[in-house]
Amino acid sequence: MTERSAKDQISVLVVCGPTGSGKTSLALSLADKYPLEMISADSRQVYRQMDIGTAKATSLEQVLAPHHMINLIDPDQSFSVAEFVDQAHQKISEIAARGKIPCVVGGTGLYIRALLGGLAELPGCHPELRKSLHQREQEEGPGTLYCDLQIVDPESATEIHQNNIVRIVRALEVYRTSGRKMSELKAEHHFSCQPYRVLKFAPDFPREELYRRIDLRAEQMIADGLIAEVEGLVEKYSFSLKSLETLGYREVVLYLKGEITQEMMLEDIRKYTRQYAKRQLTWFRKETDTIWVDSSTESDKVVQSIDNFLH
Repeated sequence: MTERSAKDQISVLVVCGPTGSGKTSLALSLADKYPLEMISADSRQVYRQMDIGTAKATSLEQVLAPHHMINLIDPDQSFSVAEFVDQAHQKISEIAARGKIPCVVGGTGLYIRALLGGLAELPGCHPELRKSLHQREQEEGPGTLYCDLQIVDPESATEIHQNNIVRIVRALEVYRTSGRKMSELKAEHHFSCQPYRVLKFAPDFPREELYRRIDLRAEQMIADGLIAEVEGLVEKYSFSLKSLETLGYREVVLYLKGEITQEMMLEDIRKYTRQYAKRQLTWFRKETDTIWVDSSTESDKVVQSIDNFLH
């Protein structure tokens, strides 16, 4: 996407932050005051049939404000950050053309950073190498490739969870095909393209309160039918469905296989979600243009900032 001149740039609001922090609630409260349309920046909400475990906006919430970039593909299909960026750019242009305000809402930091600052130029995919890397992980056991990544690109390893095999394989693929670390290539890019005027908020909670909210939400997901959602996906596809390897879903899969109890499943969802939220906080705290706000007490601050931004 070509960069616009400052006077022609579209104004975009962003509500980002860790899982369980109330991003959707904050964004919807702003939709009462401004003509917003939401763009989900969540790498899992693009999947159809995966609603509960991804905390997708409810039908009522989608009535309160239009939501885009959700339910784009089936669970057995792939979706890259580049595809997200291309489609989200198009949605932002369409929303602005309707006289509405695009509001990007989500916790996938890479999606947001790439959308607002552009993508680093990385080598293309190498199917045979990917296949051999996945095969090695299967033959030598979980964690094999992550150990490799820690050796060749420790900076990328700190930003990628050891269970995220897709991103681990991609980082190793970049290193082996280019001879350079993915972290170095991204650092050189600096995400310097700025196609929009941006005002970015993140709900701010004390760590203990955030973890309490995460624990309660894990319980609510189970109560809302997460187990049945996973059972339906397994029946339609299989236990080996890659989208089921993500947080929340993988723990239910282990329960359905009889490898852990329901109590262990719930506790693991809570534990790994807290760990994920901690990594998200680290990511978003590095984004120096983010305004951290207490959603319950600083609504006036948010509104004033938006009014100043739009006028």
